Amino acid sequence: MNGIIADRATTFLRTVALLFALLMATTVSAFALDLETARSSGLIGEVDSGYIAIPPGAGAEAQPLVGTVNQERRAAYAEIAAKNGISIDLAGQRTFEKRYPAFPVGTWVRIQGKWSRK
Repeated sequence: MNGIIADRATTFLRTVALLFALLMATTVSAFALDLETARSSGLIGEVDSGYIAIPPGAGAEAQPLVGTVNQERRAAYAEIAAKNGISIDLAGQRTFEKRYPAFPVGTWVRIQGKWSRK
């Protein structure tokens, strides 16, 4: 009888450990969303200001990524602006213009306030 209980307890603990491992793997992958994956999945789009945003119909799961990337871009645009004697906004716009041709087909873009797919 004790052997059966021990076997069931072991099986239960293994199942719990497996479920926990699966949960952690899912959680880590959700936080590991990167810019290219988010862009190709339609979760984010490029804006003509040089920043990224959530396009129409996309959920909010990429919002933390949007905040992080936009903060990093603003810092980069500030450096470009300071070196070239232009505004941060102009630095972002020019960067978008230079990068636009390299965006993959299907990338969401917002130009002059209107969203479309490239």
